Amino acid sequence: MKVSRRKFIGQSALGFAAFSIVPRHVLGKGYLAPSDQLTKAIVGTGGMGRGHIPYAGTRVVALCDVDKKNLQLGLNEVEKGVKSFSDYRELIQLPEVDIVHVATPPHWHGIIAADAAKAGKDVWCEKPMTRTIGEGKRLTEAVQQHGRIFRLNTWFRFEGNFYGMNTTIKPIKKLVDSGLLGWPLKVTISRHTGFDWKFYWVGKTGLTQQPVPAELDYDMWLGPAPYKPYNVHRTHQTFRGYWDYDGGALGDMGQHYIDPVQYLLGKDDTSPIYVEVDAPVQDADAVGTFRRITYTFADGCQIVLDGEGRDENVAYIEGPKGKVFRGFKTDIPDLERKLAEFPEPPAQQTDFVDAVKGRKTFALNDQNGHRSCTIVNMGLIAMRLNRNLKFDPVKQEFVGDEEANRLIDQPMRAPFTM
Repeated sequence: MKVSRRKFIGQSALGFAAFSIVPRHVLGKGYLAPSDQLTKAIVGTGGMGRGHIPYAGTRVVALCDVDKKNLQLGLNEVEKGVKSFSDYRELIQLPEVDIVHVATPPHWHGIIAADAAKAGKDVWCEKPMTRTIGEGKRLTEAVQQHGRIFRLNTWFRFEGNFYGMNTTIKPIKKLVDSGLLGWPLKVTISRHTGFDWKFYWVGKTGLTQQPVPAELDYDMWLGPAPYKPYNVHRTHQTFRGYWDYDGGALGDMGQHYIDPVQYLLGKDDTSPIYVEVDAPVQDADAVGTFRRITYTFADGCQIVLDGEGRDENVAYIEGPKGKVFRGFKTDIPDLERKLAEFPEPPAQQTDFVDAVKGRKTFALNDQNGHRSCTIVNMGLIAMRLNRNLKFDPVKQEFVGDEEANRLIDQPMRAPFTM
């Protein structure tokens, strides 16, 4: 019988009373009683997942991985008594779990995050949010329907040095909102503007079948992905190079680079209407590279992904009245004085623990995260088909291209569904 979290807490209150009533000052300065902390479970304990263990304000109570070695590495970094699982479906039923961290390869993100939301858990999910546009739509529906708090694990729209800009996003947002650059704007994401496309994330063709390591449940690692004979290059550190699991360099870094641009341009509730692609013909299985991908919004704003680095002197942001270059250098004279006359950007909810406790929408959540992930997935679909595509931001589907629309919702291997 499934026990609700509220009923579980009520039934357990007497058993834990002796611990929960101990005053904090008795336990020592700076000590945070376990009852004051949110609890979390981490699905995927490879290098990325283990990085979620020390995130402040939460206490690990469960770990899950389909690779026994990775699971043990995670257990080595947590306190004794933390529960361990090889199947996330068991983990998300734990009544003591508040938050589920999803740190698996992307082909698992949508299913695990949606299942966790349906189980009454809040979710902290790695990027990219989902491997397909359709999975993103259904994940958003699950989060909204079940009233969960969702955070995507990229942060540059609200904190951190924004790559080659040598500043946080805040002064750039203030400049964009001021109108001093004019409108529409073109943003170029290139190594010359401070954003390196990691083109070493490419797949290999002609892989030979290898024995599955004893510690790996390869069938569960594949999960919803099509069955392919095991080869080590398809898994763990190099899975990003295969369409079944991710999308190469764009899948890896796209949301890190593009989500802040979506925020800068004020496009959190829409999508581009057109994507143009210049890329080599892609293999059906192994992800390749791209030379240039250009997205255009209905108002004429553009996002350009320059994989070749064609123009060494290109501006990061270009508008009819001014430009912003790498290092937050501009051609607008006396910019600091002019900017001082404009208001600061609206405050964002950037504390996830506070968001969970207060049931507040996090700055980068399921809805705006789905929109920036859709930009990534639009580019990946254009790459795979090697043609330009029109997109309807309201219906969230391609216009007049059934082959492209079939890639919005891709088949999942039974028994997995969303």
